Amino acid sequence: MAITIAIDCMGGDHGPRVTVPAALAAIERHPELSVVLVGREDELRPLLKGDAGGRVAVRHASEVVAMDESPALALRGKKDSSMRVAVNLVKSGEAQGCISAGNTGALMAISRFVLKTLPGIDRPAICTTLPTVKGHVHVLDLGANVDSGPEHLLQFAVMGTTLVAAVEHKERPTVGLLNIGEEEIKGNEVVKQAADLLRASGLNFVGNVEGDGVYMGDADVVVCDGFVGNVALKISEGLAQMLATFLRQEFKKNLFTKLAALTALPVLNAFKRRADHRRYNGACLLGLKGVVVKSHGSADVFAFGNAIGVALETAANGVIERISERMAAMAAPQENA
Repeated sequence: MAITIAIDCMGGDHGPRVTVPAALAAIERHPELSVVLVGREDELRPLLKGDAGGRVAVRHASEVVAMDESPALALRGKKDSSMRVAVNLVKSGEAQGCISAGNTGALMAISRFVLKTLPGIDRPAICTTLPTVKGHVHVLDLGANVDSGPEHLLQFAVMGTTLVAAVEHKERPTVGLLNIGEEEIKGNEVVKQAADLLRASGLNFVGNVEGDGVYMGDADVVVCDGFVGNVALKISEGLAQMLATFLRQEFKKNLFTKLAALTALPVLNAFKRRADHRRYNGACLLGLKGVVVKSHGSADVFAFGNAIGVALETAANGVIERISERMAAMAAPQENA
Protein backbone atom coordinates (compact mmCIF):
# COMPACT_ATOMS: atom_id res chain seq x y z
CA MET A 1 0.00 0.00 0.00
CA ALA A 2 1.52 3.31 -1.12
CA ILE A 3 1.51 6.04 1.54
CA THR A 4 2.32 9.72 1.00
CA ILE A 5 3.47 11.82 3.95
CA ALA A 6 3.66 15.64 3.79
CA ILE A 7 6.64 17.04 5.68
CA ASP A 8 6.89 20.55 7.08
CA CYS A 9 10.56 20.98 6.21
CA MET A 10 10.93 24.45 7.71
CA GLY A 11 9.84 23.65 11.27
CA GLY A 12 12.05 22.83 14.24
CA ASP A 13 15.43 24.07 15.38
CA HIS A 14 17.32 22.87 12.30
CA GLY A 15 14.88 23.13 9.39
CA PRO A 16 15.71 21.64 5.95
CA ARG A 17 19.23 20.50 6.85
CA VAL A 18 17.62 17.85 9.08
CA THR A 19 14.15 17.31 7.64
CA VAL A 20 15.18 16.78 4.00
CA PRO A 21 17.99 14.22 4.66
CA ALA A 22 15.67 12.41 7.09
CA ALA A 23 12.95 12.23 4.44
CA LEU A 24 15.36 10.90 1.82
CA ALA A 25 16.65 8.27 4.25
CA ALA A 26 13.08 7.28 5.14
CA ILE A 27 12.06 6.54 1.56
CA GLU A 28 15.12 4.32 1.22
CA ARG A 29 14.02 2.32 4.26
CA HIS A 30 10.34 2.18 3.32
CA PRO A 31 9.64 1.28 -0.32
CA GLU A 32 5.93 2.03 0.12
CA LEU A 33 6.61 5.61 1.23
CA SER A 34 6.47 8.79 -0.84
CA VAL A 35 6.98 12.27 0.58
CA VAL A 36 5.96 15.81 -0.23
CA LEU A 37 8.56 18.26 1.04
CA VAL A 38 6.84 21.50 2.01
CA GLY A 39 8.76 24.74 2.40
CA ARG A 40 10.72 27.38 0.54
CA GLU A 41 11.60 25.69 -2.71
CA ASP A 42 14.88 27.52 -3.18
CA GLU A 43 16.08 26.04 0.12
CA LEU A 44 14.78 22.53 -0.48
CA ARG A 45 15.83 21.82 -4.08
CA PRO A 46 19.62 22.04 -3.48
CA LEU A 47 19.34 19.33 -0.81
CA LEU A 48 17.73 16.76 -3.10
CA LYS A 49 19.64 13.95 -4.79
CA GLY A 50 17.97 12.97 -8.06
CA ASP A 51 14.25 12.29 -8.22
CA ALA A 52 14.30 9.28 -5.84
CA GLY A 53 12.27 7.27 -8.30
CA GLY A 54 9.52 9.87 -8.43
CA ARG A 55 8.76 9.39 -4.75
CA VAL A 56 9.77 12.90 -3.68
CA ALA A 57 7.78 16.02 -4.54
CA VAL A 58 8.31 19.61 -3.46
CA ARG A 59 5.46 21.98 -2.58
CA HIS A 60 6.44 25.61 -2.19
CA ALA A 61 5.30 27.49 0.91
CA SER A 62 6.41 31.09 1.33
CA GLU A 63 5.99 31.45 5.11
CA VAL A 64 7.39 29.81 8.24
CA VAL A 65 5.81 29.53 11.68
CA ALA A 66 8.36 30.57 14.30
CA MET A 67 8.91 28.33 17.32
CA ASP A 68 7.82 31.10 19.71
CA GLU A 69 4.94 32.39 17.59
CA SER A 70 1.42 32.71 18.95
CA PRO A 71 -0.75 29.81 17.71
CA ALA A 72 -3.57 32.24 17.01
CA LEU A 73 -1.35 34.46 14.87
CA ALA A 74 0.07 31.44 13.04
CA LEU A 75 -3.46 30.22 12.30
CA ARG A 76 -4.88 33.54 11.15
CA GLY A 77 -1.89 35.31 9.69
CA LYS A 78 0.21 32.63 7.96
CA LYS A 79 -2.03 30.70 5.61
CA ASP A 80 0.90 29.89 3.32
CA SER A 81 3.18 28.60 6.05
CA SER A 82 4.91 25.28 5.49
CA MET A 83 3.00 23.90 8.47
CA ARG A 84 -0.41 25.00 7.14
CA VAL A 85 0.29 23.77 3.61
CA ALA A 86 1.39 20.35 4.94
CA VAL A 87 -1.83 19.98 6.94
CA ASN A 88 -3.86 21.15 3.93
CA LEU A 89 -2.36 18.30 1.89
CA VAL A 90 -3.85 15.85 4.38
CA LYS A 91 -7.21 17.62 4.19
CA SER A 92 -7.25 17.44 0.38
CA GLY A 93 -6.25 13.77 0.37
CA GLU A 94 -2.98 14.38 -1.46
CA ALA A 95 -1.17 13.02 1.60
CA GLN A 96 -2.25 10.38 4.11
CA GLY A 97 -0.42 12.10 6.93
CA CYS A 98 1.86 14.99 7.80
CA ILE A 99 4.70 15.67 10.20
CA SER A 100 6.21 18.82 11.68
CA ALA A 101 8.96 19.63 14.19
CA GLY A 102 7.59 23.15 14.53
CA ASN A 103 5.62 25.06 17.14
CA THR A 104 3.41 22.52 18.99
CA GLY A 105 0.64 24.96 19.85
CA ALA A 106 0.46 26.24 16.29
CA LEU A 107 0.43 22.70 14.87
CA MET A 108 -2.43 21.71 17.15
CA ALA A 109 -4.41 24.88 16.37
CA ILE A 110 -3.92 24.59 12.61
CA SER A 111 -4.62 20.86 12.54
CA ARG A 112 -7.78 21.21 14.57
CA PHE A 113 -9.04 24.10 12.44
CA VAL A 114 -8.25 22.48 9.08
CA LEU A 115 -8.98 18.81 9.77
CA LYS A 116 -11.57 19.03 12.57
CA THR A 117 -12.07 16.37 15.22
CA LEU A 118 -13.56 12.92 14.70
CA PRO A 119 -17.21 12.35 15.69
CA GLY A 120 -17.41 11.62 19.40
CA ILE A 121 -14.03 13.19 20.15
CA ASP A 122 -14.19 16.51 21.99
CA ARG A 123 -10.47 17.26 22.11
CA PRO A 124 -7.41 15.90 20.31
CA ALA A 125 -4.62 14.51 22.48
CA ILE A 126 -0.86 14.19 22.08
CA CYS A 127 0.27 10.58 22.34
CA THR A 128 3.87 9.38 22.34
CA THR A 129 5.86 6.23 23.11
CA LEU A 130 8.19 5.90 26.10
CA PRO A 131 10.58 3.07 26.96
CA THR A 132 9.80 0.66 29.81
CA VAL A 133 11.53 -2.32 31.39
CA LYS A 134 9.11 -4.52 29.42
CA GLY A 135 9.37 -2.68 26.10
CA HIS A 136 7.43 0.55 25.71
CA VAL A 137 4.24 2.35 26.67
CA HIS A 138 1.98 4.86 24.93
CA VAL A 139 1.10 7.88 27.08
CA LEU A 140 -1.53 10.55 26.43
CA ASP A 141 -2.30 13.41 26.80
CA LEU A 142 1.09 15.09 26.90
CA GLY A 143 0.09 18.72 26.68
CA ALA A 144 -2.74 19.38 24.25
CA ASN A 145 -5.31 19.83 27.04
CA VAL A 146 -4.42 21.46 30.33
CA ASP A 147 -7.84 20.75 31.84
CA SER A 148 -9.65 17.51 31.00
CA GLY A 149 -12.86 16.03 32.32
CA PRO A 150 -13.62 12.35 32.97
CA GLU A 151 -15.21 11.91 29.53
CA HIS A 152 -12.10 13.32 27.87
CA LEU A 153 -9.88 10.84 29.71
CA LEU A 154 -12.13 8.03 28.51
CA GLN A 155 -11.80 9.31 24.95
CA PHE A 156 -8.02 9.43 25.33
CA ALA A 157 -8.08 5.80 26.46
CA VAL A 158 -10.14 4.75 23.45
CA MET A 159 -7.77 6.56 21.07
CA GLY A 160 -4.62 5.23 22.73
CA THR A 161 -5.75 1.61 22.85
CA THR A 162 -7.00 1.79 19.27
CA LEU A 163 -3.59 3.07 18.15
CA VAL A 164 -1.76 0.25 19.95
CA ALA A 165 -4.18 -2.39 18.69
CA ALA A 166 -3.73 -1.21 15.10
CA VAL A 167 0.02 -0.60 15.00
CA GLU A 168 1.19 -3.36 17.35
CA HIS A 169 -1.60 -5.83 16.50
CA LYS A 170 -2.59 -6.35 20.14
CA GLU A 171 -6.20 -7.45 20.42
CA ARG A 172 -6.89 -5.93 23.85
CA PRO A 173 -4.17 -3.53 24.98
CA THR A 174 -4.17 -2.79 28.69
CA VAL A 175 -4.90 0.76 29.80
CA GLY A 176 -4.03 2.41 33.11
CA LEU A 177 -5.03 5.74 34.62
CA LEU A 178 -2.12 7.82 35.95
CA ASN A 179 -2.81 8.58 39.59
CA ILE A 180 -1.15 9.24 42.95
CA GLY A 181 -1.92 5.71 44.15
CA GLU A 182 -3.20 2.37 42.92
CA GLU A 183 -6.16 2.28 45.32
CA GLU A 184 -9.59 3.24 43.97
CA ILE A 185 -10.06 5.85 46.71
CA LYS A 186 -6.99 7.82 45.58
CA GLY A 187 -7.01 10.84 43.30
CA ASN A 188 -9.16 13.89 42.67
CA GLU A 189 -12.80 13.69 41.62
CA VAL A 190 -12.00 13.91 37.91
CA VAL A 191 -9.68 10.91 38.10
CA LYS A 192 -12.12 8.90 40.25
CA GLN A 193 -14.98 9.54 37.82
CA ALA A 194 -12.73 8.71 34.88
CA ALA A 195 -11.84 5.39 36.53
CA ASP A 196 -15.56 4.58 36.87
CA LEU A 197 -16.09 5.33 33.18
CA LEU A 198 -13.10 3.20 32.18
CA ARG A 199 -14.32 0.23 34.24
CA ALA A 200 -17.68 0.38 32.45
CA SER A 201 -16.22 1.02 28.99
CA GLY A 202 -15.32 -2.49 27.91
CA LEU A 203 -11.67 -1.49 27.56
CA ASN A 204 -9.01 -3.67 29.18
CA PHE A 205 -8.65 -1.32 32.14
CA VAL A 206 -6.11 -2.47 34.74
CA GLY A 207 -6.76 0.34 37.22
CA ASN A 208 -4.69 3.21 38.53
CA VAL A 209 -1.00 3.43 37.66
CA GLU A 210 1.47 5.41 39.75
CA GLY A 211 4.29 7.41 38.20
CA ASP A 212 6.87 4.66 38.65
CA GLY A 213 4.50 2.17 37.03
CA VAL A 214 4.73 4.02 33.73
CA TYR A 215 8.33 2.92 33.24
CA MET A 216 7.81 -0.48 34.85
CA GLY A 217 5.40 -1.31 32.02
CA ASP A 218 2.26 -1.71 34.14
CA ALA A 219 0.05 -0.96 31.11
CA ASP A 220 0.26 -0.69 27.33
CA VAL A 221 -1.47 2.71 27.44
CA VAL A 222 -1.37 5.24 30.27
CA VAL A 223 -3.93 8.05 30.32
CA CYS A 224 -3.74 11.44 32.04
CA ASP A 225 -4.65 15.05 31.42
CA GLY A 226 -2.27 17.23 29.44
CA PHE A 227 -0.99 19.21 32.43
CA VAL A 228 0.06 16.10 34.36
CA GLY A 229 1.34 14.35 31.24
CA ASN A 230 3.52 17.23 30.11
CA VAL A 231 5.03 17.71 33.57
CA ALA A 232 5.74 13.97 33.82
CA LEU A 233 7.36 13.94 30.38
CA LYS A 234 9.60 16.94 31.06
CA ILE A 235 10.67 15.55 34.45
CA SER A 236 11.53 12.25 32.75
CA GLU A 237 13.59 14.02 30.09
CA GLY A 238 15.41 16.03 32.74
CA LEU A 239 16.13 12.92 34.81
CA ALA A 240 17.57 11.13 31.78
CA GLN A 241 19.83 14.08 31.01
CA MET A 242 20.96 14.30 34.63
CA LEU A 243 21.84 10.59 34.79
CA ALA A 244 23.79 10.82 31.54
CA THR A 245 25.70 13.84 32.90
CA PHE A 246 26.46 12.04 36.17
CA LEU A 247 27.83 9.02 34.31
CA ARG A 248 30.11 11.17 32.15
CA GLN A 249 31.37 13.10 35.16
CA GLU A 250 32.11 9.97 37.20
CA PHE A 251 33.93 8.19 34.38
CA LYS A 252 36.08 11.26 33.69
CA LYS A 253 37.22 11.80 37.29
CA ASN A 254 40.67 10.21 37.01
CA LEU A 255 42.76 7.73 35.09
CA PHE A 256 41.26 4.70 36.84
CA THR A 257 37.65 5.74 36.14
CA LYS A 258 38.59 6.42 32.51
CA LEU A 259 40.00 2.89 32.24
CA ALA A 260 36.83 1.58 33.87
CA ALA A 261 34.82 3.45 31.25
CA LEU A 262 36.71 1.68 28.46
CA THR A 263 35.98 -1.68 30.08
CA ALA A 264 32.31 -0.81 30.51
CA LEU A 265 31.97 0.69 27.02
CA PRO A 266 29.91 -2.19 25.51
CA VAL A 267 27.43 -2.01 28.39
CA LEU A 268 27.29 1.78 28.24
CA ASN A 269 26.62 1.71 24.49
CA ALA A 270 23.86 -0.86 24.95
CA PHE A 271 22.32 1.26 27.71
CA LYS A 272 22.52 4.34 25.51
CA ARG A 273 20.71 2.56 22.68
CA ARG A 274 17.91 1.35 24.94
CA ALA A 275 17.39 4.75 26.55
CA ASP A 276 17.95 6.85 23.42
CA HIS A 277 15.03 9.28 23.30
CA ARG A 278 15.52 9.72 19.56
CA ARG A 279 14.18 6.20 19.00
CA TYR A 280 10.85 7.30 20.48
CA ASN A 281 10.54 10.59 18.63
CA GLY A 282 7.18 11.29 17.01
CA ALA A 283 3.96 12.08 18.90
CA CYS A 284 0.58 11.51 17.26
CA LEU A 285 -2.10 14.18 17.52
CA LEU A 286 -4.95 11.72 17.99
CA GLY A 287 -8.61 12.59 17.53
CA LEU A 288 -8.31 14.52 14.26
CA LYS A 289 -9.72 13.56 10.87
CA GLY A 290 -6.22 12.93 9.59
CA VAL A 291 -2.79 11.74 10.65
CA VAL A 292 -0.63 14.49 12.18
CA VAL A 293 2.66 13.72 13.93
CA LYS A 294 4.72 16.13 16.02
CA SER A 295 8.49 15.70 16.08
CA HIS A 296 10.67 17.14 18.82
CA GLY A 297 11.95 20.54 17.72
CA SER A 298 15.58 19.64 18.36
CA ALA A 299 15.40 16.32 16.49
CA ASP A 300 18.40 15.28 14.42
CA VAL A 301 18.19 13.25 11.19
CA PHE A 302 17.87 9.94 13.03
CA ALA A 303 15.14 11.18 15.36
CA PHE A 304 13.16 12.95 12.64
CA GLY A 305 13.33 9.80 10.53
CA ASN A 306 11.74 7.84 13.36
CA ALA A 307 8.93 10.39 13.53
CA ILE A 308 8.33 9.90 9.80
CA GLY A 309 8.07 6.19 10.55
CA VAL A 310 5.39 6.90 13.17
CA ALA A 311 3.33 8.84 10.62
CA LEU A 312 3.75 6.06 8.07
CA GLU A 313 2.67 3.30 10.49
CA THR A 314 -0.28 5.33 11.76
CA ALA A 315 -1.56 5.99 8.24
CA ALA A 316 -0.84 2.50 6.88
CA ASN A 317 -2.72 0.81 9.73
CA GLY A 318 -5.83 2.96 9.38
CA VAL A 319 -5.70 4.31 12.93
CA ILE A 320 -7.99 7.26 12.18
CA GLU A 321 -10.67 5.05 10.68
CA ARG A 322 -10.41 2.59 13.56
CA ILE A 323 -10.82 5.32 16.18
CA SER A 324 -13.89 6.60 14.33
CA GLU A 325 -15.38 3.10 14.22
CA ARG A 326 -14.65 2.51 17.90
CA MET A 327 -16.27 5.77 18.97
CA ALA A 328 -19.34 5.01 16.83
CA ALA A 329 -19.63 1.54 18.39
CA MET A 330 -19.44 3.01 21.92
CA ALA A 331 -22.08 5.64 21.10
CA ALA A 332 -24.54 3.13 19.60
CA PRO A 333 -25.69 1.50 22.90
CA GLN A 334 -26.27 4.94 24.43
CA GLU A 335 -28.40 6.02 21.47
CA ASN A 336 -30.47 2.82 21.66
CA ALA A 337 -30.94 3.09 25.41
